[in-house]
Amino acid sequence: MLDIKWIRQNPDELDQALKARGAEPKALEILDLDADRRAHQTRLNEMQERRNAASKQIGQAMGQGDTEKAEALKTEVSTLKSDLQAGEARARELDAELNDLLATLPNVPLPDVPVGADESDNVEIRKVGEKHDYPFTPKEHFELGEALGMMDAETAAKMSGARFTLLSGPLARLERALGQFFLDTHTGEHSYTEVQPPLLVRDEALYGTGQLPKFAEDSFRTTDDRWLIPTAEVSLTNIVSGAIVDHDYLPRRYTALTACFRSEAGSAGRDTRGYLRQHQFYKVEMVSVTDADSSEAELERMTKCAETVLERLGLHFRTVVLCTGDMGFGARKTYDIEVWLPGQGAYREISSCSLCGDFQGRRMNARYRAAGEKQTQFVHTLNGSGVAVGRALIAVMETYQNEDGSITVPEALKPYMGGIDRIEKPEG
Repeated sequence: MLDIKWIRQNPDELDQALKARGAEPKALEILDLDADRRAHQTRLNEMQERRNAASKQIGQAMGQGDTEKAEALKTEVSTLKSDLQAGEARARELDAELNDLLATLPNVPLPDVPVGADESDNVEIRKVGEKHDYPFTPKEHFELGEALGMMDAETAAKMSGARFTLLSGPLARLERALGQFFLDTHTGEHSYTEVQPPLLVRDEALYGTGQLPKFAEDSFRTTDDRWLIPTAEVSLTNIVSGAIVDHDYLPRRYTALTACFRSEAGSAGRDTRGYLRQHQFYKVEMVSVTDADSSEAELERMTKCAETVLERLGLHFRTVVLCTGDMGFGARKTYDIEVWLPGQGAYREISSCSLCGDFQGRRMNARYRAAGEKQTQFVHTLNGSGVAVGRALIAVMETYQNEDGSITVPEALKPYMGGIDRIEKPEG
């Protein structure tokens, strides 16, 4: 959420940021509503002051024996009391209207974010590794998985419908190995603390990270009014919700391997076959909670952490900075890491690392206090995939495929595979 004080001082900058994101201007609407709210509060304050003064005058009039004046003052106090009650109710309505409007505003991009309309305007900043050469035409992951008898969408559909897949045998173990490898690297080398967070959260948690109210249709809601997390970012970031964190304990870095659940609203017809776009998938998430001075450097660090695990898997990828029109709602700057999929002959996103500034901290009322300071400041938050496990599985399958349809296990994963160094179709 954006600071209303900042909007009052920078209305043109807000509208320019919204325009860069492809959104309509909102500054005038916000400022008009804010002015109404503040004027109404001024009237309430004046009424309260008059009520207090009139109450004192009642005692003075009674002391002077002026019962007529005392009764008139009592009537005035009673009227003011009723007017105040009605006015306070209206003040709450105006506060709610303003907060609801502010809650729909996306974050303001950093000055160095490229201005653009969509993914075609994203800017590549580096490529890492080389594309593998194959003496045969590489297959897509679902062709490989189905031929191995270890990737079964049909059986999953009987249980759950479309966009679910059943993995089995060594291929299921390979996905588990990837998640463990990512976690071990981030906790052992990158200073992240492993967390096993709740997968079900309340409205407040999704609101705090920006998924509510704008993106309710993207998540699954349970019958008891909780939500299945679309990403562990929600649970990990909300660890500090409502807290005042000691500045000496920043940055806080958390990581988790969890199932994630997304309705895939608006993706009808896209990636319907295979494991790329599922309602349920596993992802290793990274979250950092830090201060205003170090958050941009933390974004570079987090992105490097995600790149490191892909490098060790021997995957070819590129890193791009997203333009203003392609960035997520809560981000000020985002790097996407896109892995090369030989079977598709295309780069596909496997990680997205975003700096949110104090946008989520303000929504969660999460603050920090520097040593010796009385005033608190809102924390800065960052989140990134470290990385999407299912998409990493696709990349490994397609990159390490052999002409006979088998899959070689990358060196980095062999310690997790119980002696399996090649995934082949079982005999018989």
